[in-house]
Amino acid sequence: MTAYAVGDLQGCLQPLQCLLQEVAFDPAKDQLWLVGDLVNRGPQSLETLRFLYAMRDSLVCVLGNHDLHLLAVAQNIERLKKADTLQEILDAPDRDDLLDWLRRQKLLHYDAERDCVLVHAGIPPQWTLAKALKRAAEVEAALQDDLRLPLFLDGMYGNQPTLWDKDLQGVTRLRVITNYFTRMRFCTAEGDLDLKSKEGLGSAPPGFAPWFSYGARKTRQHKIVFGHWAALEGQCSEPNLFALDTGCVWGGSMTLLNLDSGAKHQCQCAAALPIEAAFTPIAAPADNARPD
Repeated sequence: MTAYAVGDLQGCLQPLQCLLQEVAFDPAKDQLWLVGDLVNRGPQSLETLRFLYAMRDSLVCVLGNHDLHLLAVAQNIERLKKADTLQEILDAPDRDDLLDWLRRQKLLHYDAERDCVLVHAGIPPQWTLAKALKRAAEVEAALQDDLRLPLFLDGMYGNQPTLWDKDLQGVTRLRVITNYFTRMRFCTAEGDLDLKSKEGLGSAPPGFAPWFSYGARKTRQHKIVFGHWAALEGQCSEPNLFALDTGCVWGGSMTLLNLDSGAKHQCQCAAALPIEAAFTPIAAPADNARPD
């Protein structure tokens, strides 16, 4: 079995199919890891979700902020935003099956054999992997509980608190956990979040730095595959880190990583072109990706 990880899809189905074709992906024996943000902003959110649902037994998936936003909108908790491309999912006859599958996905996945972690945004520097998995499980349990789901989705929006405290309770506790795993870019060494800055590495406010840059980060020994931060353009010099969001939905490329060999494949996001014309393998990520 070969395992591949792919960056944020955001409703860009054709580049994904192109990349899977390029590596001769076989769902009967291979595995595809998804870093989250499966839908929204791109041209084929419904088709993307249906494609993934059909091959769900071959997937490892973590949720991103756009996926959680879809769940909240579907529960009539949040309104659609002007740039959202989610209405077709909400109107689809198979929406219940698709959304039920989506809410049962993880926030954090760990493959012990590969010593590799999959997460949408990152892991705060003060948490060990064991603590991160435990905290992620709290949110996953809320998402999968029919009674708690609306309460969690209603309370997950907001930037406060910005710092983890083990004494936090209820939705407030779940909110900060969710923000770490699905929205984090910059933080302090103690894990205090800045959720306003969304540009590249040089845009950190005073006292803040990329979550992965701290020497005392407690997950440095593990491989971590993440997305979310398109402004990085796939560039991350820290060892054991793989930034896979290369801004496909913004006109950049989609990146597929062979988790076993380390080989990368990229495809330009050109929805109007046939697969053969759209595929353009290149050595480095596109330089025009924008953050979400």
